[in-house]
Amino acid sequence: MGKFKKSLPWLYGVTLYYASSIQFANAQANDTSWHKYVRAPASSSVKPKAVLDSYTLGDVANADSLVTGGNATLLIRQGADDTVPTVVLDFGQNIVGQLEIDFAGSTNASDGFPGLKLSFSESLEFLTDRSDFTRSDNAGQGDGNPPKITSGTDQIAVKNEPFTWLNQWGCEFGSQVCSDGLHGFRYVKIELDALSDDAPYTSPSGEVAINSVSLQWSGYLGTPDTYTGWFECSDADLTQWWYDGAYTTEMCTDVFHDNDTEPRSAASESLLGKWVLHDGAKRDRDPYMGDLAVAALTSYLTHDISEAARNVMEDLAQHQRDDGWIPPASINNYALPLFDYPLWWVSCSWDHVMYTGNLSYIETYYPTLLRVLDTYYVANTDAATSLLVRPSGYGDYAFIPRDGSAAYYSALYVLALNRAAELADLVSVSAPDDAARWRARAANTSAAVLANLWDANAGAFFDRAGHAAHAQDGNSLAVLSGIASANYSAAALAYLESAAMNRSYGHAFYDAGGEELGEGYSDRVYPFISYFEAAARFESGGGAETAVKMLRSTYGGMAKGDPGVTMWEGVGAGGSKYEGAFTSLAHAWSTGVTPLLTTYVLGVRPLKPGFREWTVRPLPSSDLTWARGQVPTPYGPFAVQWEREEDGHLVITVVPPAGTNGTMVVPAGDNQEEENLRGGAWADDGTRLDGEAVDGSVVFSVQGGQRYVDADGIADAPGYILEP
Repeated sequence: MGKFKKSLPWLYGVTLYYASSIQFANAQANDTSWHKYVRAPASSSVKPKAVLDSYTLGDVANADSLVTGGNATLLIRQGADDTVPTVVLDFGQNIVGQLEIDFAGSTNASDGFPGLKLSFSESLEFLTDRSDFTRSDNAGQGDGNPPKITSGTDQIAVKNEPFTWLNQWGCEFGSQVCSDGLHGFRYVKIELDALSDDAPYTSPSGEVAINSVSLQWSGYLGTPDTYTGWFECSDADLTQWWYDGAYTTEMCTDVFHDNDTEPRSAASESLLGKWVLHDGAKRDRDPYMGDLAVAALTSYLTHDISEAARNVMEDLAQHQRDDGWIPPASINNYALPLFDYPLWWVSCSWDHVMYTGNLSYIETYYPTLLRVLDTYYVANTDAATSLLVRPSGYGDYAFIPRDGSAAYYSALYVLALNRAAELADLVSVSAPDDAARWRARAANTSAAVLANLWDANAGAFFDRAGHAAHAQDGNSLAVLSGIASANYSAAALAYLESAAMNRSYGHAFYDAGGEELGEGYSDRVYPFISYFEAAARFESGGGAETAVKMLRSTYGGMAKGDPGVTMWEGVGAGGSKYEGAFTSLAHAWSTGVTPLLTTYVLGVRPLKPGFREWTVRPLPSSDLTWARGQVPTPYGPFAVQWEREEDGHLVITVVPPAGTNGTMVVPAGDNQEEENLRGGAWADDGTRLDGEAVDGSVVFSVQGGQRYVDADGIADAPGYILEP
């Protein structure tokens, strides 16, 4: 297939550039340049990448064989006074699963089998003589919870004959020689040593021969062939972080099992054996509702595993309380008191319908939606101010000690009400006035937020009335939910970008006024909430530069810091792990860089369920020169690419799937009158599709599955290429 260029000189800045859509679609399908960014291991059996020689201690022979293969690695300790033989393995990046050790056997030097002690850590910073986190750290708290079986290390009694040991939760001898099972880690320290509490079954001396060490991967194995969506752009760092976000979410996507999930009464028969999105890879391994506001989007845009998010939302809906409250997770037997998570259930239900097209889900759970919005939150609204009031004893996503009417709660309420109204318009089970009632309540709550919480002096929303603090979550969601008009939005976003909240490693969660809540809040970055601020910047118009700057500082800082690659639960002062060793360094709620790049830089978003209607509107920063990628839809893959020419104009190419329609929003030339910003595209039947000038852009209405003519005939695949 050839190509030709049709110029329309009587139109400023719009040149139609036709190319074979088959050629473009095939190029997209055959392009493997992005494969090099994929982080997942090649198979479910993961080998270590290196032995850290500086950590090797005592009498150790053939340590490198654990990486290269060959002779068995020997750890020898003649007596308890000898240096503990120690080897540290580096798996090259954060991983998750069960460690497997193939032993050639052992020789006893005293009573009991030689003991092996294992310490796991996601980072070198917290690699010590205990794991940075074990399941037992959250166990043993009564109420039917599993017992605390370790004190921070996993133990092995190394038998004299060859055998293979798989790290599973439990003890080898009654309540002695115990292991916590699954771990999320990059580094593992192996020591020939024994706990005194494990006598007489293990000894701190003897000889141990190890043939190999590997990890049996437990998460979703996201190899290149499993990606149904992908992304690439002119900035290799941004591209890599897109895949780092995907990989972090893969680590947290797992089948729900009793013995590798959160031990605090989180085991749920209704989730057993189902794919879920866990809170973290190593810690809080339970599906939490709020996390899905980001993690589910990452999942939808990378792999065809939407059931992981759906299983969580359905399970929590099925545990709804009579007063309409939805539990945030199965932890504490579905009773953990969080105030905001039912609203995230509403918002995430909208995401699920829009990205997957699964209308039957919301048809089934529409009564759940009604009880959330018309029972629970109505009962927790201040009649005098029309703001939501968090009841005593309840927390929120970060367990922040801020009772009362935080801007975040009401702004999230407005977002949920408007999204619920859209769902009501889509389904047959809604009452005629549901959508109108929710939109009216959203408008009333929006007015209440403006009347009660706007700080004209700072140009930002107070966190709560009567308090000096301004918070990232309330201001970001006020912009995204539409509470803040253009002037308010510009001021609020400028405040979040100001010295009051701008840190080298991201935007702080609170300004200095937040210190009333506890020390360190004004230096803490929550990547979960940073996603919504960056989205608000893109959405507000003209905010791409500061949004991409946020991506570089927030996500780039995590990806480049120890342990590299994966996204952290939270960032503390100076870019530190905000809760020390306890911090989860592979947390799916922090993967917003992935949906942000697809939605705003590539520019693809759904307007109707399953992308039946869509828009493509790239909003790149000025330093990006091209982007391309694919978005999975129920109708088939949706391919998009754009390039920036020397004069700054974008050439945008789309291949939308058949059965869909949408709009291409092409930035127009500068300093031109709006009436000149028009152009056209040609369908295969010779029909010209006129562009419409809207707010300085040219908007084209496009039908998926449409063919168009090129120089050599008719292309069979859909595709439109437009250049302003």
